[in-house]
Amino acid sequence: MASRQIKWGILGCSSIGERAVIPGIKGSESGVVAAIASRTEAKAKETAERLEIPKAYSSYEALLADDEIDAVYIPLPNHLHMEWTLKAAEAGKHVLCEKPIALTAAEAERMAEACERAGVVLAEAFMYRLHPRYEKIREMIAAGDIGELRGIHGTFTFNGAANKSNVRFVKEWGGGSVYDIGVYPISAARLVTGLEPEAATCRALFSPEHGDVDMMASGLVEFPNDVSLTFDCGMWAEFRNTLEILGTTGRIEVPSAYIGPQNIILHAKGQSTELEMPTLNTYTLQADAFARAVNGEAPLPFAPQDAVLNMRVVDACLKSAREKARVTL
Repeated sequence: MASRQIKWGILGCSSIGERAVIPGIKGSESGVVAAIASRTEAKAKETAERLEIPKAYSSYEALLADDEIDAVYIPLPNHLHMEWTLKAAEAGKHVLCEKPIALTAAEAERMAEACERAGVVLAEAFMYRLHPRYEKIREMIAAGDIGELRGIHGTFTFNGAANKSNVRFVKEWGGGSVYDIGVYPISAARLVTGLEPEAATCRALFSPEHGDVDMMASGLVEFPNDVSLTFDCGMWAEFRNTLEILGTTGRIEVPSAYIGPQNIILHAKGQSTELEMPTLNTYTLQADAFARAVNGEAPLPFAPQDAVLNMRVVDACLKSAREKARVTL
């Protein structure tokens, strides 16, 4: 628990903010949602009233000028992440930025450097990593519960293709499945291995009906020690979000790896054992971890450089998909 409550400002009236992040902050003891901003006054006021947020601003600049705001959450379209992170840092606000943190690793590096110069905290909003089950998975691998690690397979798919006006289908705004959900299995593989990839190969379905963004992608991400992640992500497919970690003598199955039920299953020694994990709001865990970093009580669980490294892999996957070639990192 943080010793001082963080006053949050929300830049934009997004669905993810309203559905998950704002309730997560409100459910914490470390923070309060003090203000929300939209580009239109009516929308800001309506959202603030409905969500019981004290202040509403008709511009993002006005919210950043509020001296009472300690930190901002940025759920804007991907192409706006760098711009508003830089402006927030200049205004002295700590930043929780929605994933993917940027459009490229170079942008992410610039954001990290700007926040460091300004003395503010910057974190990428991968809430799932804060659940203790991922630390448990790392411990199980290290203890040899599945033998030697041989491979990882991750998925994240959903079918949102019917909504042609979705911002995820605007190429110039950072649309596409790799940016939107492929980042999850990529980050999960880096997390459980503790390693950085050496190369990536990716193939994708670029849909003319959806702004030529990648509506489905399948990839191979090569780690050291001849361990690889195979993954698929898609916005035009049946829903699933899974992770399987394969070893020589067993495997760890995460049926709902990023959202949904939080138990994991260990398959080893001829038995399958479901390990009950605590049911926790990962958005609240995220808010609390962020607040501890802001208050100087503990470092961020994942430093800004982690976001830069994740974007390097995303860059490679997208380059590979466009060029139909293996890309080394």
